[in-house]
Amino acid sequence: MASKQPTGSLSLKQVLIFGGLMVTLSMGIRHGFGLFNLPITTANGWGRETFALTIALQNLIWGAFQPITGALADRFGAFKIMLAGAVLYALGLAGMALSTDALNFTFTGGLLIGLAQTATTYSVVYGILGRNIPADKRVWSMGIAAAAGSFGQFLMIPAEQGLLSSFGHQDALLILALMASLMIPAAFMLREKNFLHTHNAGGQTIKEALKEAIKNPSFRLLTLGYFVCGFQVVFIAVHLAPYLKDLSKIYPDVGVPAVATTALALIGLFNIFGTFVAGNLGQRLPKRYLLSGIYLGRSIAIIGFLLLPLSPMTTYIFAAIMGFLWLSTIPLTNGIVAQIFGVKYLTMLSGLVFFSHQLGSFCGAYFGGYLFDKTGSYMIVWAISIVLGVLAFLVNLPVKERAIHRVASA
Repeated sequence: MASKQPTGSLSLKQVLIFGGLMVTLSMGIRHGFGLFNLPITTANGWGRETFALTIALQNLIWGAFQPITGALADRFGAFKIMLAGAVLYALGLAGMALSTDALNFTFTGGLLIGLAQTATTYSVVYGILGRNIPADKRVWSMGIAAAAGSFGQFLMIPAEQGLLSSFGHQDALLILALMASLMIPAAFMLREKNFLHTHNAGGQTIKEALKEAIKNPSFRLLTLGYFVCGFQVVFIAVHLAPYLKDLSKIYPDVGVPAVATTALALIGLFNIFGTFVAGNLGQRLPKRYLLSGIYLGRSIAIIGFLLLPLSPMTTYIFAAIMGFLWLSTIPLTNGIVAQIFGVKYLTMLSGLVFFSHQLGSFCGAYFGGYLFDKTGSYMIVWAISIVLGVLAFLVNLPVKERAIHRVASA
């Protein structure tokens, strides 16, 4: 059956290049925040809970406001939203660099960057993809965009470690603020010229779309599974480096900064392949089964990482496996949302399911630091990650991917 042609004004090449650049910078910069954990907390005399709370709040704000930002982008177009997000991102990074007390640090690193990420990451870019790319290439293109974010992670981890080593955490964050400003010209290149004419064509309202999604069992199951994704990836991104440093007393080889830097970079590198493969497979195979397999695979990888003797090599193997499974959930989850509900409110609905992801991210980031400060160990959080992965494997199996049937109004 022929795919419905998109009504947007941007070419496939234009969307993929500049949408990929937007996601590369936004996701790449945030992926390296874990490297700043010990330098910032040590320099300011803070416990790890302070840094963890900031990153947790950042993820919570990102998730809580993503449906709102998505609804605004669906209603008025993504251009102004992305432009504002790019400015907030740069201001937030500069504020993190200049903050000397925990409150200011949490405000700039948590609130400002959290708001910025609602406007510069996957949900908004995927809304543009949905409006400008045919359905038969949609999940594939989402995989390409996710791979661009993965490339940003691979690229930015060694870059951020290099900045930290050469300039210290303050100047490193200021340089990253300048890099974040490159998202401004990317936003101009993603401006949809005929957006208003296309979007005002009548049909379902925002309120009706929200009500329809919340009542849909498959949407609720996707939302539950996405919580687990957020918990696992943000816990590892924020706390893997300090976890390795703590165990350097027993395993001296893993405590050097190069091991954590290489591991996080490997996550980004293999994430490129994982998201690309997920996007391709999602066009041909049931996406719910792919999602279930990803979550189960993560739990198995964590179990192996904890049971095997810790070394740089086992750390790199774990990072490669987790990287392959890291963001491969994104094109599959968003692809199912688009397949069930269509693309008119894709940005908003993707943001709504993403809120659950960010609730998980908040829990993974914050409780990683909180439970470490309470127990002196990360083992409880590792165990929670394993159990949650098995639960996500189960809840994605009954998801139904067929398009919802709507009765036309008179």
